[in-house]
Amino acid sequence: MVRPTTTAALKTVASWPDHLLTLGEWSALPELERGRCRELVDGVLVVSPQPPRHQLAVWRLAAQLEPALPRSVAALARIELVIDDGTPPTVRVPDVLVVGGPAGAAHADRVAPADVLAAIEIISPGSRRTDRIMKMTEYAESGIAEYWLLDIDGAVRLRTHRLDGGRYAQTGEHTGRVTLELDGLSIPLDLDALTALRTAP
Repeated sequence: MVRPTTTAALKTVASWPDHLLTLGEWSALPELERGRCRELVDGVLVVSPQPPRHQLAVWRLAAQLEPALPRSVAALARIELVIDDGTPPTVRVPDVLVVGGPAGAAHADRVAPADVLAAIEIISPGSRRTDRIMKMTEYAESGIAEYWLLDIDGAVRLRTHRLDGGRYAQTGEHTGRVTLELDGLSIPLDLDALTALRTAP
């Protein structure tokens, strides 16, 4: 007897793309259900879960960043970053991007690496290797000046990296309240508040 969960899984596999996607096909994909993130890696569709604690940290981080930025710069959560628009294409969806220029002023929903001042990823149990190796390499090769990695497993820790000679060099490891420098801007952050539970009034 086939269990319902197995049947659902088979249906999902059967409907999965059977070829490398183009950027146009990627753009035409339907919206995902809440709690999942979709990326395109060399034309291959990759879908990963986003736990509630992870989602909470994403939106709180963007909300903390935004007041410190001028109007021409924006902190945007979960927007598309086109790493390579060739064939096959690669599109990442970082947790938060700090974006400048026309894309920042317009709060664009798809940007190029040249628009990005900093890419920020929040590490999840299923994304550690991707965030620490694959994305770090891709973002560096794309010329993104700053890469920040936020670990929320236990005490919240933020590791900041700056592009140096085509590779990222770690510039700091931060906990608690911190003020960071980004493209001449001072960015105050309360890292513990990103995952802190709300207290009843």
